[in-house]
Amino acid sequence: MQFIKHENGCAPDSLEVCQTDMPSLSSGQVLVKVACFGLNRADTLQRQGKYPAPAGESDILGLEMSGEIIQFHPEQMSSQQIKNQPFALGDKVFGLVAGGGYAEYVAVHSQHLMPVPINMDMPQAAGIAECFLTAYQAMFIENDLQPKQHVLIHAGASGVGLAAIQLAKRRGCAVAVTASSQAKLDLCKQLGADLVINYQQQDFAVEIAKHWQGCDLIIDFVAGDYLNRNLKLLNIDGSVLYLAMLAGRYADKLDMAMMLGKRATIKGSTLRSRDDHYKAHLIKEFSQTCLADFDNRTLVPNIDTEFAAKNVGKAHLRIENNDTMGKLIGCW
Repeated sequence: MQFIKHENGCAPDSLEVCQTDMPSLSSGQVLVKVACFGLNRADTLQRQGKYPAPAGESDILGLEMSGEIIQFHPEQMSSQQIKNQPFALGDKVFGLVAGGGYAEYVAVHSQHLMPVPINMDMPQAAGIAECFLTAYQAMFIENDLQPKQHVLIHAGASGVGLAAIQLAKRRGCAVAVTASSQAKLDLCKQLGADLVINYQQQDFAVEIAKHWQGCDLIIDFVAGDYLNRNLKLLNIDGSVLYLAMLAGRYADKLDMAMMLGKRATIKGSTLRSRDDHYKAHLIKEFSQTCLADFDNRTLVPNIDTEFAAKNVGKAHLRIENNDTMGKLIGCW
């Protein structure tokens, strides 16, 4: 089968299509013929040698994909197990993988898959799992976001940011976002953001204070000097959830007095390294709660650009240059 080969520390233009062996299935897994795969910042970090695959997982890049089920593990082929299977051969699905998405075929735990929504094509489906599941867990599993609460989303025009806007508005919350250009802010506003802030021209803390009394939840990909600025904006018992560290590994000196005075929660979260049970629970809850809204277009994937698999290096370069609005998708 074909896959996108990388070497740790290689440049984006070094990514190339090569041949490798077909993946073998473990118990509970199915084999999916990949049509499209989502591109994520985590992929660029892995390519750079900064974010290795979890132990025992494929070291091929790629955390999400869409495609068609073509094989079940032999243990799942008894008549009773087939009857209990949520999927059948030939079903079009999308979902999470801990590695291996940048390949023509991938082994996936069947509980980590979801059916492709009605009237949605494969590139769109490939752009849902990582960003919407990350946003969903940030707001409703790691936090208990309630209607009418106020949410600030940094990097609002990222894939996760755009998903988080939609999910927060669906919950009946007020949403503020930061982004680096008017075009990105316009897209955030189009998806429901109430307050948009160009962080290159405006101080987000000042802008929030002008319009809101404070924030109940802040979702941050930046870290660095945002730490205490975020804390300053929090309402009592508010939370800051960190999903990345674009400003570097080390943050500001934490203002403990402010954190204690606000009874603030500061938490970090990742999705890739979670165990299979956590991912299965998350996907089941998200599917039951949100999947139908993709059918009626209440929720929409936000696809920036589709790339042929051979051109994935160009997509990596765009991610590293922060030149995206939504998801970049690779297609075989």
